Amino acid sequence: MIDLYTAATPNGFKVSVTLEEMGLPYTVKAINLMAAEQKEDWFLKINPNGRIPAIIDRDNDDFAVFESGAIMLYLAEKTGKLLPSDPKARSQIIQWLMFQMGGLGPMQGQANVFTRYFPEQIPSVIARYQNETMRLYGVLDRALEGRDFLVGDYSIADIANWCWVRSHAWCGLEIDSLPNLKAWADRIAARPAAERGVSVPPRTIDDEAAVKAARAMLQR
Repeated sequence: MIDLYTAATPNGFKVSVTLEEMGLPYTVKAINLMAAEQKEDWFLKINPNGRIPAIIDRDNDDFAVFESGAIMLYLAEKTGKLLPSDPKARSQIIQWLMFQMGGLGPMQGQANVFTRYFPEQIPSVIARYQNETMRLYGVLDRALEGRDFLVGDYSIADIANWCWVRSHAWCGLEIDSLPNLKAWADRIAARPAAERGVSVPPRTIDDEAAVKAARAMLQR
């Protein structure tokens, strides 16, 4: 059994979608980010960086794993699913996973912050992160030309990138001009396991309340 410590964010969804796609049994431990529960001592013993998501594998001596990409790789290696054994294909998938972790996630995350949460609207900063996010979307769009998925069959690379791309509108962006990316995003959204995964954990506040709470946290 896997214990999943998570919240309703793109990085959190990466792991819940992965677990749903793999059919692994897991329990959900919803973390209240607005109350800074992720900074409490008990959670820091699981993830010293105080971020979600994290897991504890109860079937492997209560082994803890933090960082969403590391969790995805751990689960793929544990199950033999969503990551092929062929060295070249495996490397390509890991490359696209790192693309999301080192590029798309941080840039779109900052676009979210400055578009939605920051107490001041700074147009030049918003444009900087929105433009870079769109550039990265373009990289994905070109990579998906003539393909259903990023590398051969559906993999953890698709899940990782999709969990961010699907929320493009939250940072003020649209992807209608990127037909390969849009078709791919729609293709994954139609998967029942992906649909289940992005509802974990259920949201307890609406968008307006979430924005107000996030702004309050930034001003602390």
